[in-house]
Amino acid sequence: MAKRKVSTKRKTTKKTKTSLKERFTLSRQQKVVLGSFLFFLGIGLFFAFISFFFNWKMDQSEISEFYNRSSTAKNWLSKSGAKVSHFFIFQGFGISALVLPVLTSLTGVYLFFDLNKKKLAGFWFWGVLVMIWVSVVFGFVQKEGGLLAGVIGYEINDLLQDYVGFIGTVLILAFFAIIYIVIRLRYTPEKLTASIKKTQKVIADDFEASPKPTAVRNEVKDTEEKEPETSSGIKEKIDAIIARSKNGEKVEKKKEEPVKVVATDTDNNEITLNPTINQFYGNPENRDNDVPEKLVIKSEDNPEDIAMEVETTTEEEQVKNISNKLVKDFGEFDPTLELGNFKFPTIDLLKDYTANSSGITIDQGELEENKNRIVETLKNYKIEIAQIKATVGPTVTLYEIVPEAGIRISKIKNLEDDIALSLAALGIRIIAPIPGKGTIGIEVPNKNATIVSMRSAIASPKFQNAEMELPLSLGKTIANETFVADLAKMPHLLMAGATGQGKSVGLNAILTSLLYKKHPAEVKFVLVDPKKVELTLFNKIERHYLAKLPDAEEAIITDNTKVINTLNSLCIEMDARYDLLKHAMVRNIKEYNAKFKTRKLNPENGHRFLPYIVLVIDEFADLIMTAGKEVETPIARLAQLARAIGIHLIIATQRPSVNVITGMIKANFPARIAFRVTSKIDSRTILDTGGADQLIGRGDMLYTQGNDIIRIQCAFVDTPEVERITEYIGSQKAYPDAHLLPEYVGEESGTSLDIDKSDRDKLFKEAAEVIVTAQQGSASLLQRKLKLGYNRAGRLIDQLEAAGVVGPFEGSKARQVLVTDLVALQQLLDNE
Repeated sequence: MAKRKVSTKRKTTKKTKTSLKERFTLSRQQKVVLGSFLFFLGIGLFFAFISFFFNWKMDQSEISEFYNRSSTAKNWLSKSGAKVSHFFIFQGFGISALVLPVLTSLTGVYLFFDLNKKKLAGFWFWGVLVMIWVSVVFGFVQKEGGLLAGVIGYEINDLLQDYVGFIGTVLILAFFAIIYIVIRLRYTPEKLTASIKKTQKVIADDFEASPKPTAVRNEVKDTEEKEPETSSGIKEKIDAIIARSKNGEKVEKKKEEPVKVVATDTDNNEITLNPTINQFYGNPENRDNDVPEKLVIKSEDNPEDIAMEVETTTEEEQVKNISNKLVKDFGEFDPTLELGNFKFPTIDLLKDYTANSSGITIDQGELEENKNRIVETLKNYKIEIAQIKATVGPTVTLYEIVPEAGIRISKIKNLEDDIALSLAALGIRIIAPIPGKGTIGIEVPNKNATIVSMRSAIASPKFQNAEMELPLSLGKTIANETFVADLAKMPHLLMAGATGQGKSVGLNAILTSLLYKKHPAEVKFVLVDPKKVELTLFNKIERHYLAKLPDAEEAIITDNTKVINTLNSLCIEMDARYDLLKHAMVRNIKEYNAKFKTRKLNPENGHRFLPYIVLVIDEFADLIMTAGKEVETPIARLAQLARAIGIHLIIATQRPSVNVITGMIKANFPARIAFRVTSKIDSRTILDTGGADQLIGRGDMLYTQGNDIIRIQCAFVDTPEVERITEYIGSQKAYPDAHLLPEYVGEESGTSLDIDKSDRDKLFKEAAEVIVTAQQGSASLLQRKLKLGYNRAGRLIDQLEAAGVVGPFEGSKARQVLVTDLVALQQLLDNE
């Protein structure tokens, strides 16, 4: 019995071992199937990873709704690709995670073809090592993590820097790079030295093998008629060649026969130049060289003939393009050279409002609740939805819905107030349809808004790498992307919105963008501030960036009379610039400055480098109320013509009514920004459509450049930040004075006119008595009282100003009368 038990146990043990071995050994069919699966899995992962770099922002909201079949993702492998890519790239190794699909596909190839697995293990070991190393390097360079480094790379770099510091981290990364190069690539310093020597030897061999000038030239001239016995010169040359060949000298024949330099005497006999000259010009390498100063001509047939010496002169070298020579000698003109040490403001001057937060927070409960309420409200009106998608922005979430077939868009558009009521939201804006998409958008404000800091807008790669003439970083869109526009392409900007909705902050954001991007030599600001308190901080950069009239005390204009003179001065500058462009034969300021930098325009002819001029008016309605047509006319003229010569206008107003923003102004301001307004009429005035009355305020704005309307959360820049920036710039070396605009003398300010008494009008004394009696200095009064035309009345007013009877021109107001009564008038005239 005992023996039987033992034998039974032995048999059982043997069967178990065999089954385990068979379980872990793949058959050929299994290897083919598994290899195919891994190969295609690697390809799928590769496409998912590549797609993730383009669509990861749009798919953030879909990752959390993985099990919701109604939601879709932009990733090429849909939600699965977005989920896996997010795990391996964003939360993993960053861009170096692309090694994983390559290794996966490579494993599939090895299994499919049943190749040696030892090499495969080496590929995996070094591949994973390189993936981690690249991830840590990007974490070291990027400093803030992200797609390049991933969470793992960023955290490993952070750990290394905490324990070994900056230099220690650099040394560790360099050490692992050397390990890979030496062990994996088997590349040692000896191999590097040998490869350099080998390269030098190859170059030397190629140089020695290059064709050299032949020592003996074939000077036998083939002709159709061969007469070897009639020419003694040819026979001597043939004998010389045969003799050289017998002595063992190598005779080379060129494919191209040498040119024989000849001349003719008075009897038309051929005369060859002396052998030295003939040998020189017979060499094709020397044909383009300059002719020697002296040539000796002697006949070979007649040895007794007198040699003639010909002296030649070379042409003086001419400069074909003077501007190219100037550029070669002195380099291109650099407008920034005068302030060559100017330093742009640093990013640290701006406050980081997201330092204690992780950016936009996605509230799943809020999104789900809003989605259900939107769907329920539409169902109450028998509107079925086929699909819905949410895009979370800083202050607003965009819900894109696709209605069932047969639903009219106007029916959904009319439910704006009903949806707002069901969501209990501040303002609902419906976009039906979204331009470029087959969806309808419903914008719902977030309960917890996120501040878009100016620091994040300035530091974004979109702004830093923008190749624009005048880039403006306005804020972030609903998709949380930094919005950057070019003021030079707009070419003018009109801003409107109710009081306290963010216009002044928007102007500060625009000016801050230009200060961070443009040198003082490239752009100048003309600031108009009727409120006298909004733009005063920019006084500190007067000698760097501001422009003013020659007789102005302050660069920032607050007086309406000076505004009129400044606008007319800009019109004079515009006409002068157009004259410069006409003489330079270019179409715009960009071509003109490029031509001036390459020294193709002479400053002695009045040409100069033209900086961009940006006119900023903070409250336009106040100017229209006080000056009216005197302001509107030059602004309309500048808006129509000034875009080509680099003068751009930014006008802001809190009252977008038709008598302030007239049709003439709106026609020339295609780019417009609307902050929150109080009524649909104001929204239509500024945007030609509704929507601005549904904004939530605090920097929420709509931007259009004549086509689509984009909703943007304006970047927030506070007064202390602007103060730090202006102090940083103002503390540096500046120009001697602000940029001076052309001097403007008003048409009615005739101070220097008609001083001579003999040129006075016959009605001068009578006009003076009328003015003094009425104590009102206006041309219209003289027209009525003396029955004069406007031109003559205007000339009389100029003469009275020159005589000291009335004061200077004060815009639309009547002139001040300086003489109190008729007795004082008579004394004034007698004293002259």
